Amino acid sequence: MEGREGVNTNISARANQKTSSGLVRKVLPILFIGLISAWVYQAIQAPPPKIPGFPGGPPITGPRIKLRDGRHLAYIERGVSIDTAKYKIIYLHPFGSCRRDAAFENHLSQELLEELGIYIVSFDRPGHGESDPHPSRTLKSLTLDIEELADQLGLGSKFYVIGYSMGGGMTWSCLKYIPDRLAGVTLLTPVINYWWPSFPTNLSTEAYNQMMVQDQWTFRVIHYAPWLLYWWNTQKWFPSSSVIANTFLLSKQDKEIAPRIDYSNTGHAIQQGKAESIFREAAIAVGNWEFDPMEIENPFPNDKAYVHLWQGDEDGVIPVKLQRYIVQRLPWIRYHELSGSGHMFPFLDGMFDKIVKVMLIGE
Repeated sequence: MEGREGVNTNISARANQKTSSGLVRKVLPILFIGLISAWVYQAIQAPPPKIPGFPGGPPITGPRIKLRDGRHLAYIERGVSIDTAKYKIIYLHPFGSCRRDAAFENHLSQELLEELGIYIVSFDRPGHGESDPHPSRTLKSLTLDIEELADQLGLGSKFYVIGYSMGGGMTWSCLKYIPDRLAGVTLLTPVINYWWPSFPTNLSTEAYNQMMVQDQWTFRVIHYAPWLLYWWNTQKWFPSSSVIANTFLLSKQDKEIAPRIDYSNTGHAIQQGKAESIFREAAIAVGNWEFDPMEIENPFPNDKAYVHLWQGDEDGVIPVKLQRYIVQRLPWIRYHELSGSGHMFPFLDGMFDKIVKVMLIGE
């Protein structure tokens, strides 16, 4: 009996061991998958933005308006007073910049503003500088912010818009959603989306393949897997966007201009966090647009005002061949192509004054 009991005990022990081993084999993969999932979740989650005026956030140093939804937009004004101004302009800053963009502050002369009677205002887009973030912002919501800014500041029924680079994307949106509010428009090397339906596939593919390889991969991630955007631009295994890293291809002229540009406000632009400012803005630029700019109708069919588009033919960020195609599709745009110029041509001496004069008085 004792021997039989010992055999039963051994059998039971072996069975328990097998059961335990089986459980371990089943549980370990689940634990491993769980740990990996937790790591992936943490890696792709952007940190919360640092809200201006709140604990841990940047201080509020300039005027702001309160929008209908409770958010605030920070702005800065130049030129003559609104009450005496003959021309009223809203300037839309480029990617990675803010309301105190160097082109706006340092390359538009006070003499011209006073000579022509110009009032011009620039503002921080949501999540930039001292403007509150807008987690669900779109091109249309940004345009409505622009319209509300104009109304609260008292710019009147019509105003001019100038958009530089990413700000040019916002300008396309103004042409789409608020054409009746526009007195004139200027796009300075405006951002292009390679997935706009009106681009011939062979043309957009050719231009896409001419980008730096790291930018091709970044654009794919942003367009097809935007939930990976934060991880992609913070991981160290592969190079991310050259534009975000400010290492994009410079033309010969750009290399001469770059050392003279004031970059002191770059930190101010991203003080709420890169994820909330430039990463989210990149997602808007490269993601699925709500409209195709090449299907926009002429907002000034009676030639009482015009849409101007300026582009350097050696731009390392915006392909000139795609810009040329856009203006062929939209012949009502007055196109100004600058030979030998890159992405930074608005910083050329006297260029911003020239751009503004062409828009306002045709010179």
